[in-house]
Amino acid sequence: MTSTEPVVSVRDLRKTYGAFTALGGVSFDIERGETFALLGPNGAGKSTTIEILEGYRNRSGGDATVLGVDPQTAGVEWKARLGIVLQSTGESGNVTVREQLAHFAGFYPHPRDVDEVISAVGLTDKSRTRIKALSGGQRRRVDVALGVIGRPELLFLDEPTTGFDPEARREFWELIRELKREGTTILLTTHYLDEAAQLSDRAAVISGGLLIDIGRLDEIGHPDARIPAVRWRDAAGVRHEERTTEPAGVVAALYATHGEVMGLEVVRPSLEDVYLQLVGGSAAPDLAEELS
Repeated sequence: MTSTEPVVSVRDLRKTYGAFTALGGVSFDIERGETFALLGPNGAGKSTTIEILEGYRNRSGGDATVLGVDPQTAGVEWKARLGIVLQSTGESGNVTVREQLAHFAGFYPHPRDVDEVISAVGLTDKSRTRIKALSGGQRRRVDVALGVIGRPELLFLDEPTTGFDPEARREFWELIRELKREGTTILLTTHYLDEAAQLSDRAAVISGGLLIDIGRLDEIGHPDARIPAVRWRDAAGVRHEERTTEPAGVVAALYATHGEVMGLEVVRPSLEDVYLQLVGGSAAPDLAEELS
């Protein structure tokens, strides 16, 4: 695989279970060094897509390559090039952080230094602590350490900060940014739209097993969904709103006509606003997610 080829390439990816269609033809590429978010409501087809790319589930049709290899026929050497951080690991936690990392490092031909990885995830002072004694955020850092110990070229992050408190989430984000600076390609699934906005270069939105939009975070969604709104209250306290591509002009006109106005604000649609308009609050159930 040359450095100019996509790390992930998906063309018309389909997955059916009898008459049920979990994926109806999804296509996208992920470039080397990119952080790519796969977004969608529960049951949209995200898990099906990820599991096919990880080699855990066979596709019904279409083409997929990951690191230049078809995941459906890939072997152990290919799997050693991946890092996978599942939403829930199910680890018992009866060993220390260092023992767990050292154990996993033995599965790879050229693992990272165990102590360096522990330091990178901010657990040096917890290296001799049993995993079951760690906080939720600290356990998640162990998950990431296990995901990167084998020097993965591609890291899968499935809902990585579910259950995190705000401080732990922001610390985790910085860790992911550091991995990106090192050149790691990252495929992220998350229900937190602010997380996608913070970490991702591009995003694909899946709903009902179909890809409904793809692009940079400031590109996805219909242009009309990104029009700002100017809001204010008049002298009688009645609230007004005007959507406009020139909010500064509306504000200037209001000031020229009425002077200072109450409750004046300019609201620009967030990624969440755009996303909710895209998915429309409906998606077909994903049988693969129900079976997992």
